[in-house]
Amino acid sequence: MIKNYLKIAFRNLVKNKVFSAINVLGLAIGIATCLIIMLFVQDELSFDRYNEKADRIVRVVFKGMINGEEMKEAVTMAPTASTLKNDYQEVEDATRLRTYGYHKIVVGEKTFKDGNLAYVDANFFQIFTLPLIKGDAKTALLEPNTVVITQAMANKYFGNEDPIGKVLTFKDWKQVYKVTGVIEKVPANSHFHFDLFGSMTSLEDAKGTSWMESNYFSYLLLRKGQDYQKLESKLPLVVEKYVAPQLQKALGVTLSEFRKKGNDIRFHLQPLTDIHLHSDFSVSIEPGGDVRYVYIFGAIAIFMILIACINFMNLSTAGASKRAKEVGIRKVLGSVKYELIGQFLLESVMLTFFALLLALVIVKIALPLFNDLSGKELILQFNNYPLVITGLVLFGLLVSLLAGSYPAFFLSSFKPASVLKSKFMAAGKTIGLRSGLVVFQFMISIALIIGTTIVYQQLAYIQSKKLGYNKDQLLVLRNSWALGQNELIFRDQLMKDPRVLNVTVSGYLPVGPTNNNMSGTYPDEKVNQNRRTIIYQVDDQYIPTMGMELVSGRNFSKEFATDSSGVIINETVAKIYGWGKDAVGHTINRFIDNQGNKKAYKVIGVVKDFHFRSLHEEIAPLVMVLENNSGLIVKVKAQDIPTLLKDMKSQWAAFKVEEPFDYGFLDEFFNKTYMAEQKTGVILGIFTGLTIFIACLGLFGLATFTAEQRIKEIGIRKVLGANVSQIVILLSIDFVKLILIACLIAFPLGYWGMDKWLQDFAYKVDINWPVFVLAGVSAIAVALVTISFQAIKAALMNPIKSLKTE
Repeated sequence: MIKNYLKIAFRNLVKNKVFSAINVLGLAIGIATCLIIMLFVQDELSFDRYNEKADRIVRVVFKGMINGEEMKEAVTMAPTASTLKNDYQEVEDATRLRTYGYHKIVVGEKTFKDGNLAYVDANFFQIFTLPLIKGDAKTALLEPNTVVITQAMANKYFGNEDPIGKVLTFKDWKQVYKVTGVIEKVPANSHFHFDLFGSMTSLEDAKGTSWMESNYFSYLLLRKGQDYQKLESKLPLVVEKYVAPQLQKALGVTLSEFRKKGNDIRFHLQPLTDIHLHSDFSVSIEPGGDVRYVYIFGAIAIFMILIACINFMNLSTAGASKRAKEVGIRKVLGSVKYELIGQFLLESVMLTFFALLLALVIVKIALPLFNDLSGKELILQFNNYPLVITGLVLFGLLVSLLAGSYPAFFLSSFKPASVLKSKFMAAGKTIGLRSGLVVFQFMISIALIIGTTIVYQQLAYIQSKKLGYNKDQLLVLRNSWALGQNELIFRDQLMKDPRVLNVTVSGYLPVGPTNNNMSGTYPDEKVNQNRRTIIYQVDDQYIPTMGMELVSGRNFSKEFATDSSGVIINETVAKIYGWGKDAVGHTINRFIDNQGNKKAYKVIGVVKDFHFRSLHEEIAPLVMVLENNSGLIVKVKAQDIPTLLKDMKSQWAAFKVEEPFDYGFLDEFFNKTYMAEQKTGVILGIFTGLTIFIACLGLFGLATFTAEQRIKEIGIRKVLGANVSQIVILLSIDFVKLILIACLIAFPLGYWGMDKWLQDFAYKVDINWPVFVLAGVSAIAVALVTISFQAIKAALMNPIKSLKTE
């Protein structure tokens, strides 16, 4: 029986090549898209789960509100970890990590600068699952000036030699570190990635007792069975016991007085496995993911596979007329219903597995492109992964049942007497079901069109928004510090070049990699209005070079010796401190250490607010001070930039410094800031196109079915004088109604979803009605193009052929 089923199934597939190809292609695209998104979602959800104790590790984070400023930081104070371990029995162990960036490392006669360094406590490798392949995890970092490195760094520094006991010289600090351990590498699905782990005992600051400065990522290992939320509820006591006394000393107010003014500071606990997808903190080790995109892409995967299965149903039932007499004859000859169901389900399985094989080919081809867009390294492997193969087979069977069950029961339910007289018209509820499926398909497609359009509108808005500075033609030399005293000489040489418009010496950039400096400030004598403020160390050419605008007062000037005690503030500072347009002449007091010492500055100017953070955030208060800093920002003319760069490189080489001539353009840094949104827009656009394509395949199937059901009606209308255009309109009008119904459902869904997405931006576009009109018109236009093929074909058919038989 099975052999006979296979023969019939194969003959039908060959006989209906076009329908079979459309079915396989639509299902393959749906399965491929679903598989790629499943790989993405699985990767995003797997972050930090490689740790054997992941379910017991939490990170301590710091949140608060001070004079209207909301603080959300993943860094805490130096004593946080040890204090929580000592004070709470729920904590089994605690460890810290402090990032230290890239540094020059000398090994023998070679100098390297490509290893990312972090300082960690000695117990770090006992809490996190990063097994040492050489050395002892318990003792490797007990002593100062010791370091654990990755195998890749060991190979680079020492080749095939045993690295244990070898030394690394950190050239900038003139300190020697001994290698005491080697790990394989930090897994890709980790929220941190470092090449070197130095002993925390090497840092004098790590022994500090200040609760006023945050630089450390603190992690707790909870005892088995402990609920982190119950422990979190006890943490306000830490603020009262340790933070409050130092707060009172620095600000002159008690904690209760501090809170009465609407301020608050508190500690929270974040599960390790939540860090990657739930890290909206101002300070993080690495940029994290976004759980919203996991939900969005996960929903798209479900919708794609559902739409693909819907297409299968529609296309299979659309071809029912070609199989109706076959079903009738087989029933007359004794076939029972379950045998017919088995036949059609087997055909469904064959089509599905053809589609699955094609889907795997599509995944193989498309995965590198998706990895490039998403920044992932996803791989679909079968070697040594029997569960993957088993999962794909079960997935194929599930799709077969999902897509093939309805057509099988539908076709096997035909009554022999009716179908042999060509009277197998589907019941109204069957037509209604298929129409409902088309509405569902286009509802999803229209919602995705709305989403994609708004994403691109927001990206265009970001590119065109006035930032408060001119990002074009600004050349950045961040490593000009390597020139030492020659930095100013190099600046003067550049200023003499006619291709250079201006040069400023500062490492503070409004976008991209930048120096960071934040201090507590308060206005005049009002210490109770203290709040954290960004500090820019600049020279007198910073504002004109960046193309910024002064709204009042003046710029720094070499003609005023007192400018060393002067500041230029942004409009936000003037607003927060209640000065409005009369800020010039007021005093800004700046805390210069954790002991409460401060320095007073006179406000000499107010610069127009400019965006020095992502457009996801409101403009924060900023103060510019006239202080020495390193880094060159060069305003150049647009013409002949390659030749200018070549000449600058020659001038740099003349100073004979070890650092290479390294540069970047500010507009490129700006574009990189929003790279994630740009890539998301592209991915969403691709998925939208695929969804529309698959939905159109389903519409094609329903149009075919409708045309076949109304073939005699069309013949009669033509005999009575109807022309081709009237017939096409007749067949199209019902589908246009379905698309309009889909629009009515999709519009509010699209608005709700994109309104949620835009809430992450402090500066955003408005969602306007043209977006919905565009989405609806696009869907109708695509649908009409899809329908027109079958409609015109039916309208051009000779009415004699459709009317000559009953």
